[in-house]
Amino acid sequence: MSRKIPLSWLQLTRERTRLAVALAGIAFADILMFMQLGFRDALYYSNVRLHTSLLGDIVLINSQSNAVLSMKSFSQRRLYKALELPTVQSVHPIYLDYTSWKNPITGRPRNLLVFGINPEINIFNLPGVEENLDKIKLPDVVLFDRSSRQEYGPIAADFEQGKTVTAEVRRRKIKVVGLFTLGASFGADGNLITSDVNFFRLFNNRQQGLIDIGLIRLKLGADATAVAQDLRNYLPTDIHVLTKQEFIDFERNYWASSTAIGFIFTLGTIMGFIVGTVIVYQILYTEVSDHLSEYATLKAIGYTQKYLLIVILQEALLLACLGYIPGWIFTMLMYQKAREATLLPVFMSYERAILVLILTIAMCFFSGTIAVRKLRSADPADIF
Repeated sequence: MSRKIPLSWLQLTRERTRLAVALAGIAFADILMFMQLGFRDALYYSNVRLHTSLLGDIVLINSQSNAVLSMKSFSQRRLYKALELPTVQSVHPIYLDYTSWKNPITGRPRNLLVFGINPEINIFNLPGVEENLDKIKLPDVVLFDRSSRQEYGPIAADFEQGKTVTAEVRRRKIKVVGLFTLGASFGADGNLITSDVNFFRLFNNRQQGLIDIGLIRLKLGADATAVAQDLRNYLPTDIHVLTKQEFIDFERNYWASSTAIGFIFTLGTIMGFIVGTVIVYQILYTEVSDHLSEYATLKAIGYTQKYLLIVILQEALLLACLGYIPGWIFTMLMYQKAREATLLPVFMSYERAILVLILTIAMCFFSGTIAVRKLRSADPADIF
């Protein structure tokens, strides 16, 4: 029976303590990569949930805008000018701005993002918006994002219990008349939706006629890419015309390339890969060094350097697979804790699970390839 057991497995399991340390090191490297990639993807996903929810085909923004975090206003006449194209069905202005919300329990202020829309037409594919549109036609009322952070107070819980919920927003008393679900992001911890009229009541310093986002719906059968190009040729250059997917990519690229956050998470992933490589190399190098005489014996009886390389790479593959499993399990627990603490969409995806597995195997193979160079010194003539 022992002849059927691979030599690589016998080598690894001979020192159980060393094997346990190796697996712990690989699991640690996997957890580090998983967490960095998880937070990076949560950053990207949370900041484009608004973009994804828009019920439209084309978006207009000021050409000087970089992201929702720093939108520049533009004249709504640019948006209504798009109606002159025969393929455009309707246009919808969106106002947005950051302001201070005072926690009704503690009185502590905290910034959140406010959206102003025309309550006659729903433009958000978000739970809780469409059924509450009529309510925000009243003065000084808002819809509150139930997925906002707890620092804003127990707003959703009190509202669901039937309590009257009021708060101070921008030194103006408002009433919460409904809940919707969008979620916190790296740019905003909380969100409100209200009518365009109420928006200007809150932001009385804003000039009417200047909007932040222009949403365009096309007629059935119209090609969004072609119409967007027509609009680029038709509208002045101070307007950036984007399809819905381009608008999503525009926001994502901002966080990936124009901020330090995306770079930091990517760097953390690379560091995890390097740490794992060093750990596996140390384990395999020690393994080779401790059994150098045995490898020399194998060479003496006719086994080639290629065969010995395969044995080491088999050990590397076993280490990668065995170390990946506890790393994945522990990461799932960490993701759950991170979601509860930050309310960010930190979830495991199939793509990320496969990517980290591939990185783990590559990490171990790379380490094994370096460590096997030690076998070149396994000369039977020198040892015997």
